[in-house]
Order: sequence, then C-alpha cells, then structure tokens
Amino acid sequence: MLAGKRILLIIGGGIAAFKSLDLIRRLRERGATVTPVLTSAAEEFVTPLSTSALSAQKVYRDLFDLTDEAEMGHIELSRAADLVVVAPATADLMAKMAGGHANDLASTLLMATDKPVLIAPAMNVRMWEHPATQRNLKTLAGDGILLVGPDEGDMACGEYGPGRMSEPLAIVDAVEAALKDGPLKGKHILVTSGPTHEPIDPVRYIANRSSGAQGTAIARALSALGAEVTFVTGPADVPPPLGVNVVNVQTAQQMLEAVQQALPTDGAIFAAAVADWRMKSASDSKLKKDKDGTPVLEFAENPDILATVSQLTKGRPELIVGFAAETDQVIENATAKRKRKGCDWIIANDVSPETGIMGGSENAVTLIKDSGAESWPRMTKDQVASRIAHAVAEALT
Repeated sequence: MLAGKRILLIIGGGIAAFKSLDLIRRLRERGATVTPVLTSAAEEFVTPLSTSALSAQKVYRDLFDLTDEAEMGHIELSRAADLVVVAPATADLMAKMAGGHANDLASTLLMATDKPVLIAPAMNVRMWEHPATQRNLKTLAGDGILLVGPDEGDMACGEYGPGRMSEPLAIVDAVEAALKDGPLKGKHILVTSGPTHEPIDPVRYIANRSSGAQGTAIARALSALGAEVTFVTGPADVPPPLGVNVVNVQTAQQMLEAVQQALPTDGAIFAAAVADWRMKSASDSKLKKDKDGTPVLEFAENPDILATVSQLTKGRPELIVGFAAETDQVIENATAKRKRKGCDWIIANDVSPETGIMGGSENAVTLIKDSGAESWPRMTKDQVASRIAHAVAEALT
C-alpha cells in the first residue's frame, strides 16, 4: 500500500527508539523506501548499523558531514521524501520544532522540508502532561504537523499514563492515511464494521461474533488509496483506523441511521456482522432468576441495511459490496444472498469453527459478481483488504 513512497524517518533519543527498527521493517513490507536519520541521543538506544541493515539505506547523522553535503545536502534530503516521520518524537524534538530551532541535522531537516510531517510522541507521562509540552503540541498542530498517539500504558520508568509511543503498525496506518493520494482520491466510500449489540436488558445483549478486524483493514486500505472513508462501526475489539471519519454505534437501527446520514457516497462496503434480531421490548432493568423459571424472550427482526441501501432508487452508491459469512454451501448461499439483497458484489467466506477465521488474523474469501465467482487463497486480513480496495478502485475509476 506504500509502494514507491519515500519516507524520511527521524529517530529521536528515547527508549521507544527500539520500536523504530520494527517500524522500518513494517514500512518496507508495504513497499516504502525508508531513509533513516539518527539524532545523537538516538544512537544511545539503536545503532547506525542495525538501522542501516533494516532500511537497506545509508543512515544520516551529522549536519556537518561534508561528504553527505556533497552527495545530498540537507535541503535535498528534507525534500526528497513524500513524508517526514519523527518516531519517537521526544519532548526535546517537539520543543525544537515548535520553537523553530535548527541546531542539528534532525531539526534542520524539519525546518527545511516542504513535505508533510507526522510525529509519534514518546516521553514520560509527566513530561507529556507538562504545560510546555501541551503548548508545543498546540503550536505544532497549528503548523499542520500530523500526530499519531501517544498511547496510555506502563512506562519504562515505572510510571503509568499517556506518553507511550504508538505501536509500529498504528504508525504505519497513520503514514498510509497521511499519504492517501491514490486512485481513489476524490471518492467517498462508506464502510460498516464490527458487530452490533442488541440489548436484552442493561447488562445483556445479543450479538454476532466479530472482532471488526476485516472491516477495519478494508477502511484502512481504502484510505491508503486516497479515498475519503466514513467508517460506521459497532463495538469492535480492534481500534478504528486513523485518517477516516469514525461513527460509533451500538445497535442495528443506529447503524442504519448512521449509514443513511453518510449517503450519498461513491461506494459502500458492508462488512459489519449485524445481528438479525433484537428484543421486541428490551427490559429497563436486569432480568432476575426467580421461581417462575426461564424468562421468555420475544424477538423482532432488525432492519436489513445492505438490502435497504442496495434497493435505493435515489442516492444509491455506484458500487455496493456485501459480505456473506457462511458455515455451509458457502458459494451457493452467498450467490443467492447477492441476488436477494440487490448488491453489486458479495464477498463470501467460510466461518465454520474449524477454519479459525472468525476472530482470527487470516481470511479466505470468494468475490462474487454478476460475471461469476473468484476464489482467493487464504491470506492475512490486511492482504484481503488490499485486494478488495484495489478491486474497488478499478471499478470506480
């Protein structure tokens, strides 16, 4: 998803610098070229040798290295990339950026670049919460600097709170979102994801088994190809992707309303595992066990979101893609579902317990169109999402 993209990665001096090595690997996996820059403090945590080996690029370290200046001056280095990423962005680096300092290679590159800059802060919780850091953050945001994180959790210093650098995959998501300039630029695509929770009473609910991982991956892949994505999600296990418009819902009715508000769109992918039924009348208080035995639950049918949108006569998306999670006769049932719902494509997958697909990291799908069915090999959900996004791009452009 980052094929041909050039990333200038500035690694600041903090314990989180060790994550930058994995970040390099993750970016290169997606096709990016990564040019590393190490601050002098960063060399206390990661070595130029390991950084160079993982990036397969020369590591830049010193502003006054005349050989580097002759080969590629700091001005050219700062502008040869598509995106500048600072990870970790320490409190000191953020302060230099906010103050416009240029007293070493990293800060000079950040002053000289004409490309977008993304920072991934990492520091002690007290440093993050300090008024000076928060002032600098506001200044950087006003300057158009992009931000990912920080996360909340245990610190290397033994404290707990916000200040942990985001994980490499989350930073990759942010990079992809920042560089969305692909074949779907100018297109607006709706994606639904996750389960819905239909309340029985205040503490119990009906739901389908869904982590939301596949829908999240699809939204991320579409965004990386340049699409504006509206992401309507139920209470999923995985966090939503960065760089998309997130609409959180709980129930099928709320999801339908959010979808209707998002229309019109150029495309719509309905990956959510919407519960087919809800309680006809949910209890306002917790149902109790009593001597009368098991309570009787009366169900009502939930709205069919895919069919509702597919059958619109006005404002219907140009391309509508549904999902069919089946446990038997997968292709036959999914083909019948596509015709019954009226969508353009349907993506079928076998979610029988023995496949391990439901809630797992992999998927094996069959793309069913009017022209026929195309089965894909089992692959990661990110890979499935990438193929879906490229197919959508081909259909809409």
